[in-house]
Amino acid sequence: MTKTVAQQLADHFLSFKPEKLPEANRKAMKRLLLDYLGVAVSGSQTGSGVAARKFALSSGGNGEATLIGDGARVPAMQAAFANAISSHSVELDDIDVLALFHFSPPVFSAALATAERGSATGRQLLSALAAGCEMMERVSKAANNSLRNRGFHTTPTCGVFGATVAASLLANLSADQMVSALGLAGAQASGLMEMYGPSMQKRFNPGPAARNGVTAALMAHLGFTGAATIFEGERGFLKAFTDKNDPGQLVAGLDREYPLDIEFKPYSCARPIHNAIDCALEVRRKHAPDLDKVKHIEMARHPDWALYHQNANPVTYHEAQVSLPYSVAVALTDGQALFPQYNNARLKEPMLTKLSERVRITVDPSLPRGVSCRMTMEMDDGTRYVSQVDYPKGSIQNAMSDDELRGKFDSLTQPVLGAQRSAQIAETVANIENVDNVAELMRLFADIPSSAAKRA
Repeated sequence: MTKTVAQQLADHFLSFKPEKLPEANRKAMKRLLLDYLGVAVSGSQTGSGVAARKFALSSGGNGEATLIGDGARVPAMQAAFANAISSHSVELDDIDVLALFHFSPPVFSAALATAERGSATGRQLLSALAAGCEMMERVSKAANNSLRNRGFHTTPTCGVFGATVAASLLANLSADQMVSALGLAGAQASGLMEMYGPSMQKRFNPGPAARNGVTAALMAHLGFTGAATIFEGERGFLKAFTDKNDPGQLVAGLDREYPLDIEFKPYSCARPIHNAIDCALEVRRKHAPDLDKVKHIEMARHPDWALYHQNANPVTYHEAQVSLPYSVAVALTDGQALFPQYNNARLKEPMLTKLSERVRITVDPSLPRGVSCRMTMEMDDGTRYVSQVDYPKGSIQNAMSDDELRGKFDSLTQPVLGAQRSAQIAETVANIENVDNVAELMRLFADIPSSAAKRA
């Protein structure tokens, strides 16, 4: 009898053993773990992160897993929920090569909570993280771009499956139980692209995906069964969420090593905007234009992303972080686009407003990649400066080094945890294979200094 997609995937992921994790994927998971923890620490102190932590604490229950940001212990499902929101709250979390989704908020949040709950080792954690990331990307490849174009947010809708696989491995599920867990994950898949605006809506989306992944795994472990045809069924995930799909991507090359191509974000905004920021930074560096004399700025974008991020007048930093015009403006004025640049107090600065309103987005299907941008700045005297960026900083082709990732981590964690605690966490992540219990890592997030509470 032919196995369903979920059955094939369960067999595949249950073959994952810590000692068999390819070296490239082991290194990728360690880099991503460091990045995730840094971003989550910083995000935990924002309004959305604080609210998520308060919600998790208000729900009560057994202290199974750690809330990043204050060290309190709550049920694993609640820790996964809150930590996922925190890790998506400063727009510095990782991205896939097509800029469609973020791996770590759903997958790492679910995995760390489940690992801590079950006293898993660091080696088991790395293997589960790799499996969860692979699962998430396989679903995205099968469903996109139709999934996104229909208005569904890839990070939660596909992330719940990655979170479920990671949690299932750490909860020691059998093959049949993992199949059920995937079915239960599909029953909880959700998340809409109606999230751009002044609200915190976008920050929320990974929270349920991480929580639901833990829920699916733990329910299946208790004997709750789920649909084995959740992916390809007549009313399954692909039929419900897409108009066009490729189910073969879910099981393609299961007998081969799966490369995890993960990109990192140096700028605190939506990833498809990063190419535009790099264009602005290049023009600023090479030509030092007089910003008072900018006549207009044309930003040509590939059709994949041309209709997104167009708001030139953001009223909150949440809107600013998904605004290409504002991001270009602040990159030109400040020479960087980090979280301090996306501050509510800065949104109405005259120069930023002026430059934002001079940005005009056009569509150019000849650009080579979905995230490609070509910027043409025209000055009052007719001088034109042009820059095109196809691979932004942090991409596979223009990677951030280990030192640059550590610098990012330190910049995000030291203001909250202090230099000594930050260094301890980084050292533990670097040696995570030798950690006998993931709780050893998570204990380093306990007893947050009082300065962090003031910052929140």
